[in-house]
Amino acid sequence: MDKALYELLSANRDKAELAAVNSCNEIIGRQFGLSLTREETAALIAAKQESLKKHQRVEFGRGILDKLMFVFCNSQYISRQDYAETLARLQDIFYAFKNEAQDRLTDEELLTFMKEQFETVCFGDVEYLEGTCLTRFSAAVRAGYRGYEAFGGKGEYEELSEEQRWDSELYTEALRELFWE
Repeated sequence: MDKALYELLSANRDKAELAAVNSCNEIIGRQFGLSLTREETAALIAAKQESLKKHQRVEFGRGILDKLMFVFCNSQYISRQDYAETLARLQDIFYAFKNEAQDRLTDEELLTFMKEQFETVCFGDVEYLEGTCLTRFSAAVRAGYRGYEAFGGKGEYEELSEEQRWDSELYTEALRELFWE
């Protein structure tokens, strides 16, 4: 493809993405109080291009940013102050793990898994999401694991987790022994 055609296609794709993000921004701003400035939006679209280069990916349609915005807009761990930064990080992680899972996951499956772990296992810690949850999940997917397909990525991490989780019954029993016996 010649350079002029590539630049034209790229510009049109960026315009479509900008329109989708702006539309998304209005809705999320009204409902959740989170919104991006023009500068933040431009920076996120530029960050997408860098992420695509870094992870050696090509997109033919819009990017993932507007979907990320909708999926993560109601997170208890994202505030107005860190919204753009968190989106940039999640966008980069998304592209990295599309590669890590060898494109065996749909965008929706990966987004569902990311959001669920971000809220429940990672408690908003993007580093833990990337370095632990998604690393384990993508390794399992590469090794042939397909259990996520039945539920679209929901409820999958417990199958892969190596950490012992909170047990409310054990906690209640320990409290009874300490205070009532």
